[in-house]
Amino acid sequence: MRYKEVEFSILKGTIITSIEGGKDSDELIFHLMDGRKFKMFHEQSCCENVAIEDICGEFEWLLDSQILIAEERTNEENPLNPDDKEYGDFMWTFYEIATLKGAVTIRWYGSSNGYYSVSVSFVEVGDG
Repeated sequence: MRYKEVEFSILKGTIITSIEGGKDSDELIFHLMDGRKFKMFHEQSCCENVAIEDICGEFEWLLDSQILIAEERTNEENPLNPDDKEYGDFMWTFYEIATLKGAVTIRWYGSSNGYYSVSVSFVEVGDG
């Protein structure tokens, strides 16, 4: 299996038929009507933690309907002390997906000692 990093906005205009994973998992897999598959995850390393913090909305709102919005936003403020800029990296990553049936926001939170990445990967999964 191989991965190709892509922009999250690639989902706009597509139709999702199923989504594997949820708040308690460390990845989400989006299956599209055209047969493509996309994976959202973070490859964990030492001294950092990145996980799905919350999912607002229901995945069923996204299924079998054209995706109208597929946007990624980030915020790098320390949630414990917004004035603390000296130690570590903190990043909230919000993924909003909407259809005519409703919108879902997937919120990832990452923290690290400042040396490791806290970003979320979105890749197209292919065979081979």
